Amino acid sequence: MKKLLSIGLALTMVLSLVACSGTPTKTETQAQAETQAEAVAETTKATAKKVGVCIYKFDDAFMTTYRNALQSMLEEMGYQVSVMDGNNDQSKQNEQIDTFITQGVDALIINPVMTSSADVLISKVKAANIPTVLINREPTVEQMAEYNKLVYVGCDARQSGTMQGELILDTPNKGDINGDGIVKYVMIEGDPENVDAQYRTEFSVKALTDAGMKVEMLDDQQGMWDREKGQTIAANALAKFGDEIEVIFCNNDDMAIGALQSINSAGRKVNENIYLVGVDALDAAINEVLAGNMTGTVLNDAKGQASGAVKAMEDLLGGKTYQSGSQSIYVNYVKVTPENAKNYQ
Repeated sequence: MKKLLSIGLALTMVLSLVACSGTPTKTETQAQAETQAEAVAETTKATAKKVGVCIYKFDDAFMTTYRNALQSMLEEMGYQVSVMDGNNDQSKQNEQIDTFITQGVDALIINPVMTSSADVLISKVKAANIPTVLINREPTVEQMAEYNKLVYVGCDARQSGTMQGELILDTPNKGDINGDGIVKYVMIEGDPENVDAQYRTEFSVKALTDAGMKVEMLDDQQGMWDREKGQTIAANALAKFGDEIEVIFCNNDDMAIGALQSINSAGRKVNENIYLVGVDALDAAINEVLAGNMTGTVLNDAKGQASGAVKAMEDLLGGKTYQSGSQSIYVNYVKVTPENAKNYQ
């Protein structure tokens, strides 16, 4: 009995000592770990490279997809990322670039508002010696040659225009719905400052003429990539030319979706008595292709381009330079038809 009492007393003393000792409780341990994690995170944040991203305007449907993919990739890789909206104003974007330079960013990714003004932004980044990737809007070879830490990542717009023409050539009558031997079309262009608009306009029609088709342009208007403007241009053209219109080419999907609304209002039916094509393969456009309300579109691979832009940026940060004539990295377009559209949803 005395032995049991002694053991009990000893256990009580041990438990008392443990309770009174400085051994942290579980809550205190967690708090210390969290504090240490926060310190590490702050240190990592302080040493992470800073990337400034300039987008020509946030409310462009395609560039929204591109911007989100780009920002997500960069942040997952540990970069500090700041993204600015140029509001389609080149002078404002120039100021944003100046701000990033003042902040000491390690690299810049720029979607120029106006490629005709690329000389100005290139001179800015060159003077600051900041590795720079231009995206989506391609300057001239001569402009880019001014700085060897500059590269363009995007798609060759000539290819997208050619594919639009091929989508029409792939129809049963090659776009000549009334069988008179002439494909009569309306062109709805994007921003005339943008080389993508210029090439898509030129090469979509060139694909038809190269295939031996005769063409007649009924109307050619600038929709500035905007859905409502695309709708208005199409409505006016349909009212003026009526059943003469066999094809409506749109430089992007947003304008094509606007044009579709006017086509429906005019009592026309896509793929029966009129054809309609766009570029970008936006989700809304893919749905219309699958529903038979668009003849087709062309995938402008936002995620592929974002990935390419990040890789090019890391190459530049690693010391890579580019020589004149080799400063453009292209990602291929893809024709999207009712047969393969589900693959791109």
